[in-house]
Amino acid sequence: MSTCATLSRELSEPLAATAATATTWLLVEQNGPWGAKALGESHLDAAVGRALEAAAAGTGVRVALIRRPGRHADCLPSARREVIVAHTVPGRGWVRRAEVADPAELLGLDFAALGGGEHGGFGAERVGGPVALVCTNGRRDRCCALLGRPLAAELAAAGHSEVWEVTHLGGHRFSPTMLVLPYGYAYGRLTAESAKEVLAATAAGHVVPEWSRGCSGWDRPGQAAEHAVRLATGETGVDALTLVQRPAGEGRWLVGVRHRDGRCWEVEVVEGASEPARPESCGKAAGTPSRMDAVAVREL
Repeated sequence: MSTCATLSRELSEPLAATAATATTWLLVEQNGPWGAKALGESHLDAAVGRALEAAAAGTGVRVALIRRPGRHADCLPSARREVIVAHTVPGRGWVRRAEVADPAELLGLDFAALGGGEHGGFGAERVGGPVALVCTNGRRDRCCALLGRPLAAELAAAGHSEVWEVTHLGGHRFSPTMLVLPYGYAYGRLTAESAKEVLAATAAGHVVPEWSRGCSGWDRPGQAAEHAVRLATGETGVDALTLVQRPAGEGRWLVGVRHRDGRCWEVEVVEGASEPARPESCGKAAGTPSRMDAVAVREL
């Protein structure tokens, strides 16, 4: 069966710099089925879903629904919902969790502050190993269901990490995709073995560049620059690098990358189009999605 994921793999489309951009993730437990636009198409009150999406717009916060792996009958909502909030800017990250009786309570949060890295005392600090968020929403793209659900189930059965299914991480054609907290790195084209390797590395404070799509805390040009420096140096420490990004013309950026040991690089990143055309999602017309290429890495 031809899918967007098989075609992307056959075309050797790079994974780097394809992570969804979000400085902070607001993840709300919602059992039962999800529609393609899950915030308005699930057992979550549609008005609350729309209000959360509107409150997050332009703040750097991305709202998604989560549920435990397994069967998802059209059941009644849970009495209380788990909520996870995670800030993913490297060096400044945190994860907080709480339970709410009504998701409408979350509309009282200061979304601008959350996006800027201030949790305002929400919930309690999360402690423990990595949190794996696997995209499984088949109503949005069949690749996420066909490839994501088995991966989420196997990771949950292994018992090494906390595992959730999530409604949308972007990049269906890189399925199965996974976002890992506390650091906010997204990964694609995973197998059960490589996903377990990623979780073990995350627990030790490391990135696995081979399957990394980038850190959601950086914009896509920054993701490309960070990946290029990691490949050039072999550095895998999650908080080893910091970035300063500036535009340098239409579709071009110069990104300063600094290592915690004092070394610095300047990376030139250029935006291009992926050729030949391919669908970004199953059932969509073929297109030429944007790609970010690090065309020069200069140590300063």
